[in-house]
Amino acid sequence: MAIAFVYSGQGAQYFGMGQELYNEYAVVRNVFDEASAVLGYDVANLCFQENEQLHLTEYTQPAILTVSYALDQLLAEKGIQPDFVAGLSLGEYTALVKANAFSFNEAISLVAKRGKYMSEAVPAGRGKMAAVMNAERSVIEEACREASKTAYVAPANYNMPTQIVIGGEIEGVDKAIELLEAKGVRRIIPLNVSGPFHTALLHPAAEKLAVALSELTVNEPTIPVIGNTEATVVTKDAIKGLLVRQVESPVLWEDSVLKMIDLGVDTFVEVGPGTTLSKFIKKINKDVSIYNVEDLKSFNKTIEALQK
Repeated sequence: MAIAFVYSGQGAQYFGMGQELYNEYAVVRNVFDEASAVLGYDVANLCFQENEQLHLTEYTQPAILTVSYALDQLLAEKGIQPDFVAGLSLGEYTALVKANAFSFNEAISLVAKRGKYMSEAVPAGRGKMAAVMNAERSVIEEACREASKTAYVAPANYNMPTQIVIGGEIEGVDKAIELLEAKGVRRIIPLNVSGPFHTALLHPAAEKLAVALSELTVNEPTIPVIGNTEATVVTKDAIKGLLVRQVESPVLWEDSVLKMIDLGVDTFVEVGPGTTLSKFIKKINKDVSIYNVEDLKSFNKTIEALQK
């Protein structure tokens, strides 16, 4: 059995995420305390109590990183370790921390800045994203190229064979939707997101992130990390550049999962809030085993299966 841990990205957050395991296990509480000390606010309150901040990008990102890494450390305490790691967008930071490329403290500070830079990059009302269902890559890419003559739009997330997210300026996205519908694409879902993430419109955020990353010391990963910008195993010298590019480049999630399967992975564990990645993986390959850890029930089920 070869196990890959995959870590949740932005959009997976919800009030109460991680709370059951926080109440039950000291190792989880310790990670939350560490995050709170770095950020200067109570991350447990942010995650557990209803508030207006959790869905603001600059708070969402450190919150999800904290929950995901805390649950990861709980699995480690129980002797469950991955052979490979990957994360969807923001989740890649958790994967890199797991692989000892840099510390959790460094990551939590970085993603707070990343979230702020991303939320500032595109003024409200300028950008839009939409999930295109059940359409060929080539058809979507061609529609985006054609629509970009009107206003910028491009593929942003290659999530699974039946879902590709496009993003860009409102007029460009609307034009691409019009072109896709004319080609017979029947299901296109506008997304309620704060900006057109993973598109060239996020270039100002990428530039600021590059400055923040310049102060970071990166170590050679101790576990293979599949980066979702190129869907390849990342090397120490490439990490900073890939994290900068990631902000404004498409997420190749389907390709990343297929790469891990090619490398021998037959078991995936989604670590963090939600089951979005599990659903994507099921659509990518129905033969692999998939577990998740986000609460007591899912944790116990995963432990029971993997400790056999």
